[in-house]
Amino acid sequence: MAWRVAQAAAADRDDWFALRDAMWPQARDVQFEEIDEILARADHAGFLARDAAGRAVGFAEASLRHDYVSACETSPVGFLEGIYVDPPVRRQGVAKALVDQVVAWTRLQGCRELASDAAIDNLTSHQMHAALGFNETARVVFFKRMLAE
Repeated sequence: MAWRVAQAAAADRDDWFALRDAMWPQARDVQFEEIDEILARADHAGFLARDAAGRAVGFAEASLRHDYVSACETSPVGFLEGIYVDPPVRRQGVAKALVDQVVAWTRLQGCRELASDAAIDNLTSHQMHAALGFNETARVVFFKRMLAE
């Protein structure tokens, strides 16, 4: 099946929200605020994939990062901030179509590198990234310690 992927617009907010909510349900109360921020910024972009019937089946979000990005040699770097595909249509090319659009947007921004990350235990994401041409560059576990006032 051919998936139609386009940069998201304000008219896509409800569909985008539903997909974001499936990926990040703990952030439900800020989803629309974050969507509006992405729409308002030239250094961020959201993309929606739709099936032949027009149903939103996946999304990807990207940004330009000017700070250090692990293992990257240029700046700014395009960064795949998030990607989600509805489970019933996974492994059918939706993620590839989304990432292809992220790559095109990133190149238009003058970037030569696209980076991403995933939780250390998210093996499905690791496999997807590898299948889409990303190379793993590092593994890390962060720590923090609260200091008494």
